[in-house]
Amino acid sequence: MKAVICGAGIAGLALARRLDALGWNVVVLEKAPGPRTQGYMVDFFGPGYDAMEAMGLLPRLTELAYRIDEASFVDEHGRRRAGLDYTQFSRAVGGRLMSIMRPDLELALRETLPPGVDLRFGTGPASIEETPDEVRVTLVDGSVERADLLVGADGVHSTVRGLVFGGEASFLKYRGFHTAAYVFDDPDVFEQVRGRLCLTDTVDRQMGLYGLRDGRVAAFGVHRSESGDVPRDTREAVRQAYDGLGWVVPRALRKCPPSSEVYYDQVAQIVMDRWSRGRTVLVGDAAYAVSLLAGQGASLGVAGAYVLAEELGRASSVAAGLAAYEQRWRPVTLDKQEAGRAAAEWFLPASPSRLRARRAAMRLSGLPGVGRLVARSLSGKPAVLTRETTSGRRHSGPVSRSHSGPG
Repeated sequence: MKAVICGAGIAGLALARRLDALGWNVVVLEKAPGPRTQGYMVDFFGPGYDAMEAMGLLPRLTELAYRIDEASFVDEHGRRRAGLDYTQFSRAVGGRLMSIMRPDLELALRETLPPGVDLRFGTGPASIEETPDEVRVTLVDGSVERADLLVGADGVHSTVRGLVFGGEASFLKYRGFHTAAYVFDDPDVFEQVRGRLCLTDTVDRQMGLYGLRDGRVAAFGVHRSESGDVPRDTREAVRQAYDGLGWVVPRALRKCPPSSEVYYDQVAQIVMDRWSRGRTVLVGDAAYAVSLLAGQGASLGVAGAYVLAEELGRASSVAAGLAAYEQRWRPVTLDKQEAGRAAAEWFLPASPSRLRARRAAMRLSGLPGVGRLVARSLSGKPAVLTRETTSGRRHSGPVSRSHSGPG
């Protein structure tokens, strides 16, 4: 069996690794010219954590992860106004939590890809044609790949989804925010944020800063915007959006790199009635983006890829595997999307009164039992990689290790 996977992000790489372990011939196509270095820090926990453990990658992720004890919200002078205790959050998920840069997640998966996986950068699909026996993918260079399965793991603005399911407007639900991330050098700023995650305690826009192990500083911003259109000059858009925030933000804005080195996008969710059509299926953000408001996109991308591979491995046909994947994974993603929508005001308050309410909630989170409730309210229902049988009984425990690949 052969699969063509479009997208060499975390979902595509995780799926490639699992399908190879199940004996599939795998080709991964990535339109970017090389591995992407842009990205932001993610809190990685939940079913994606379980999947990484099943694939033997937790030791490497631990090496790449950062220890964060608290997310500190600071005023225009850098004084702490409130804080979110990561120890409480970690306890709420059984200690199975790590903070890691999204590009480092990709690195851990990419560097352990089996040698049989054909990973190609600088290419992608131009057209897709399906027959009863195969799917034919014509690439942008005119060459053709024939496969038993085509997977769109190519993100919120998926090319595969557009070619097979239709225009983006039908599925993308803009949530009223833009986000940006970049990395810069500034020793003075680094010393002020070393060893901690600092966020501006502000209304309608927020910038976060944290020091990386190589001495650079990672910046992350989110702000409200009526329009979902992404500006052409993203560096200038970042400078305008966060101008006037105070503290070290002006220095961070002056160090904002050229637009080609800035991650910038609208905050959106992808909502679809179905994720597969014929021999084509979507996974990760291409199918069920939860948005950064839910904070679990990376975890769901890895775990969804793991579930898809396991169901294909169990099924008697590709069609049966795709149906089982969707039946098993859709309830999880719907819950996380709902949690993300509910957390919007917590994530970025729209008024001073809501900002004060968030500060009060964070103070209360230090009380016994309250921190767990806050963490659960932000993350949605706990989700584990269990397979439900048709009779509703759980099958095989948290993860099925019988198909685990090397390492």
